Amino acid sequence: MRTVQRIAVGSTNPVKIAAVRAVTAHAFPAVEIISLSVNSGVPQQPWGDAETRRGALNRARAALATIGADASTEHAKVLGVGLEGGMVETEMGLMTCAWCIIVDPGGRVGVGGGVHMLVPPSVAQILRAGGELGPAMDRLSGQHNTKQMQGAVGILTGGLSNRQKAYEQLVAMALAPFVQAKYYPVSSTIT
Repeated sequence: MRTVQRIAVGSTNPVKIAAVRAVTAHAFPAVEIISLSVNSGVPQQPWGDAETRRGALNRARAALATIGADASTEHAKVLGVGLEGGMVETEMGLMTCAWCIIVDPGGRVGVGGGVHMLVPPSVAQILRAGGELGPAMDRLSGQHNTKQMQGAVGILTGGLSNRQKAYEQLVAMALAPFVQAKYYPVSSTIT
């Protein structure tokens, strides 16, 4: 396992930063976490797994570029992390989805996805009409800015889980090519 010195997270959302910090502290104990406001390049409410993954990839690449990392500085031991939540229509109804993508300057890419949960019909109606999950959950719960706290996951599970815990799993899965690099050849085929 390589030592990583800096991780740039393509978000200023405290839940996303805390999830990255919680997981990477186990893999890279002395890592510096930098949070950056970057453009995801997708709508505020991504729709479908592909668009949500694209948002995560765009965030990861933008975060890495912002801290000045390129292939010539591969030995700088930096990673860019993008986390993106979205919605996906399924045969069961409207569900949440989320993706984490991690990139390094040498072209290595890690991907983790999941957090599929059915949303209530009242929330699905707002989203299908063009709304966004965070404000829809604020309205449902009577709380404010829930996406930077427990999120839909925390509200809808009654606290059995929360947004940070859910994102931690995605970060852990996306770290696989970096903590077990021997199993993952570097590929630049991800666009």
